[in-house]
Amino acid sequence: MIGDSTVKNGKGKGDGGLWGWGSFLGAHFDTTRITVENHALGGTSSRTFRTQGHWDKVLPKVKAGDFVLMQFGHNDSSPLNDSTRARGTIRNNSDAVQEIQNLLTKKPEVVHSYGWYLRQFITEVQAKGATAIVLSPVPRNTFKDGKANRNQDSYGLWASEAASQTKALFIDLNKIISDRYEKEGEEKVKSTYFNSKDNTHTIQAGAQVNAAALAEGIRQNKKLELNKYLLSKTNVLPL
Repeated sequence: MIGDSTVKNGKGKGDGGLWGWGSFLGAHFDTTRITVENHALGGTSSRTFRTQGHWDKVLPKVKAGDFVLMQFGHNDSSPLNDSTRARGTIRNNSDAVQEIQNLLTKKPEVVHSYGWYLRQFITEVQAKGATAIVLSPVPRNTFKDGKANRNQDSYGLWASEAASQTKALFIDLNKIISDRYEKEGEEKVKSTYFNSKDNTHTIQAGAQVNAAALAEGIRQNKKLELNKYLLSKTNVLPL
């Protein structure tokens, strides 16, 4: 797994009572047959996970037959250029670029679109003989008229387009979770899956639900080889 803090918050040990779903995904798999590794890093975008060298540490570990799940987007909406993070990406799946003098690194940089960065991850994974699986970003704890925070017109759409262009698998994780949120209702979601101070990062129960949602998304893709490693029953919160 690669991604941001919604996949791995802090060191992945419940820092501040908050968890990413990647910490609980392994509970859905037969780990005597498959190894589940969470290489996500909080604060990163699809751009900075690459430019800061994190991907360079993960890619050599990828082998033929592996599966690489990627979920970025929560930090991609940040500014393209500032003196604190400089992590934003162009908000689409185009080949557009913007040349900047990075205020953080003090170096020139060509910034690409969110979809472009995903496509680079995908093609590099595929070149290794591994399977790339693109996920739409999980919803935040924000509702409007009882409707969950969906991203089918933004990052979910662009992630889907990037996957389609590169013949990678796409799982609409945002939709699966949002459907559940709307079924259970805003009040329960806010009180059960999040704390009162953070609308992006889940507490343990929320992370378990998100992991279960991803397992269900994998299960729905009958042709995906990863299915054969899923457990039929788990001890985590069911969908």
